[in-house]
Amino acid sequence: MPRLGEAYRLKVLFDDFWTFRNPERAQSFLAFWCDIATEAAIEPFVKFANTVAQHWAGITNYTKYHISNGILEGINAKVQLAKARAREYRNNQNLINMIYFLTGKLQFDYPRYST
Repeated sequence: MPRLGEAYRLKVLFDDFWTFRNPERAQSFLAFWCDIATEAAIEPFVKFANTVAQHWAGITNYTKYHISNGILEGINAKVQLAKARAREYRNNQNLINMIYFLTGKLQFDYPRYST
């Protein structure tokens, strides 16, 4: 099978992992997938399989709790954006205010149109 087709097959097969509700079945599927990915010898998939092995407990815990840190990562990206802009601020309080402004979803009640 051509390498591109094999890579796509591995990608689609891995998507099935997120549907498992039983942790034991998820672990056996993940072990099976990592073996297939390593045998395929496609370097990015081998590297990904090694990353999965390093973070095994956290990945398999997703099947128990269905909680991810995606929201936290999004907030962290906004904080990093504020820090990148921080060169313009005169003090740390202005940086803290900008972080609240970017991450707080603040609603301001001010007139939308000038009178």
